[in-house]
Amino acid sequence: MRGVLFDGKRAEVVDDLVVRDPGPGEVLVAISAAGLCHSDLSVIDGTIPFPAPVVLGHEGAGVVEAVGAGVTHVAPGDHVSLSTLASCGTCAQCGRGRPTMCRKAIGRPERPFSRGGRPVYQFAANSAFAERTVVKAVQAVRVPKDLPMASAALIGCGVLTGVGAVLNRAHVDRGDSVLVIGTGGIGLNVIQGARIAGALRIVAVDANPAKEAVARQFGATDFLTSADGVRELLPTGADHAFECVGRVELIRQAIDLLDRRGQAVLLGVPAATAEASFLVSSLYLDKSILGCRYGSSRPQRDIALYAELYRQGRLLLDELVTATYPVEDFEKAAADAEAGRVARGVLTF
Repeated sequence: MRGVLFDGKRAEVVDDLVVRDPGPGEVLVAISAAGLCHSDLSVIDGTIPFPAPVVLGHEGAGVVEAVGAGVTHVAPGDHVSLSTLASCGTCAQCGRGRPTMCRKAIGRPERPFSRGGRPVYQFAANSAFAERTVVKAVQAVRVPKDLPMASAALIGCGVLTGVGAVLNRAHVDRGDSVLVIGTGGIGLNVIQGARIAGALRIVAVDANPAKEAVARQFGATDFLTSADGVRELLPTGADHAFECVGRVELIRQAIDLLDRRGQAVLLGVPAATAEASFLVSSLYLDKSILGCRYGSSRPQRDIALYAELYRQGRLLLDELVTATYPVEDFEKAAADAEAGRVARGVLTF
């Protein structure tokens, strides 16, 4: 079986992976398409520490091949979008409707793969860069069969994170002003989440001027190549500022550009040891700094919602897929993503 394996030093496409059968409460999925997210690249460059060897990928969609005992909400032949959230469903956080806070869904990597008889880790409880993967049943969400697989794949991370941060974490309201720093895959979904929420002013900031057209397509009302001009557009500051790059100096800018009662939402992923600074006095006018894991999402609810918004023409998915690559071209896909040449590249099997 083919897949993208990171051995701790380099990532390469191998063809001798084995995945076990699904156990009780699990689903075996044949992957059709998988988005390449910067989180995958962050494992390779060490920004996100993860044990190796590991099969990468965490933003995928495919067809159910088999289900384990007790699985009733999906069946073989169903098209599914996969989430990374292997929540238990029974703890206090899950009971409160906060599966992203489930402690059993964080930092407990399984090893359902093997290579040459040796176990191989699964990344983000998902590993979508493989022809087949085994996930918990709660991670497989049925989607309409008329939804293109490449688009369905992107719901599982970029859309859940970006749109979810707007609707579930920040609770952007009609008439609010929104600042989005970074217009990659996550930033574009923040932009369209703000549009769906009814934000009046959506200011996108990206150092690459070539990204203006797509930012406006997704809903940006203004585009800047530097945050230095934000105050000219929003003299009192933004109601919500989303940092989608993962650089501490941009986190500081997001905080400094808030209006009274404004909130900065941190979505970019800097190094695990990175520290950011801010003026404490700048927060006293009821300003907030919010972390956000996976868009504070409830995937079984949210993926179905976003799929329906797509079918209504209100959520853009096809437009996110700016390049597709056969899995054998992983190195080119990774290079294009690292250089910012694509909003979202998708590997196909």
